[in-house]
Amino acid sequence: MRARQNIVEIFSSFIQFDFDRFSNWVSDPRLLRSMNRCLAIEDQASHSENFWAIYWHKKWCKEPSGIARDHLIAYLQEACFWSSRKTVSNFQSTQYSLPDAFQIAIAGIDKVLKGFDRDRGFNLKSYAGITFSNLIREVLRQRQEVDICSEWSLLRKLSKKRLTESLQNAGLAIDNIEKYVLAWSCFKNIYVPERSSPTKKLSKPSAETWGAIANLYNQESKLQLSASGEIIDAITIEKWLLASVKAARAYLYPNVTSINQPKPGYDSGEIADSLVGEVEESLLSDMIVEEETQQRNQQQNQVHDALLAALDQLKPEERLLLELYYVQELKQSDIAKQLKTQQYNISRKLSRVKKSLLKSLAKWSKETLHISLTSDVLNNISVIIEEWLNSHYKDKTQ
Repeated sequence: MRARQNIVEIFSSFIQFDFDRFSNWVSDPRLLRSMNRCLAIEDQASHSENFWAIYWHKKWCKEPSGIARDHLIAYLQEACFWSSRKTVSNFQSTQYSLPDAFQIAIAGIDKVLKGFDRDRGFNLKSYAGITFSNLIREVLRQRQEVDICSEWSLLRKLSKKRLTESLQNAGLAIDNIEKYVLAWSCFKNIYVPERSSPTKKLSKPSAETWGAIANLYNQESKLQLSASGEIIDAITIEKWLLASVKAARAYLYPNVTSINQPKPGYDSGEIADSLVGEVEESLLSDMIVEEETQQRNQQQNQVHDALLAALDQLKPEERLLLELYYVQELKQSDIAKQLKTQQYNISRKLSRVKKSLLKSLAKWSKETLHISLTSDVLNNISVIIEEWLNSHYKDKTQ
């Protein structure tokens, strides 16, 4: 696969397949114009792709169906491609090709974007790669099970929630859904296959069993249905259950349309052409500055909260030591006299307290911001702690 060369291409082009292989990149004209307008604004051309990924994700949070979504779909093409390729190659006995898996994954883009937490420092591509793989595996597993199961075994496997969702997805009215679900419930109560029967290849119930299912339905309908009274025969029950199976297969095995497919009813163009809009470029620069400021303020607040929590974990005598040093601004020798100890003990205890705060903030930074703890990073964290302690205890004196 040829790597995309620049920011504009990364956020405005889509993979085109040749059977089950990558063919080339196809640019979307509207996304091209959108990115070029963004980069034309002074001082924005130097920003990294990660900056633009975060920027468009923030825009998506405010307007999930807007242009930001399509820029992010373009951005995550490689992550989707490699996740699809790896998952299909590792999935045993699958009949689905790489483009099939790619369509399954990219159709779940909103789940990826919704689950991504940029404030915790996650990388969008890495997160998307994992999520795409999980989506593909789950759909392939469901499809494989749906394909293997007979109508009757699938009905027994379905939950009431899944069946109801399937019927809703099929567009049935509420009254009909109630009837179909009651018929399914009676089927599960009456049709209990022998244990020796293969669980995925259950045979059709006998005529006697169908009669018992219909009898139970007519009894329960008087108690459970809001509009009861009609007597239903076994043939109708079977018809309803087969319709339920069809709805469940369609719901669990949805048809996925790639945004790179030709637009229906048009001689040229792709579906992606209809997914994009325009950017109000006059506000872009101000929005970027505002968002960067908000992000810095948010991180500062998070650091403040993390250090407050670390202070709460200190022993009372350790907090007292900090107050004497930072609030009363006593020298170590004066603190030693007040606490009736040696100066070197005070120096050692102060170092130990600061080291404890350093460990807490370093652990928080690694887990929350996913920062690698190099020696330079630890030195910077030490400086941050010292500045915070001075500021925090100074506020107490005012």
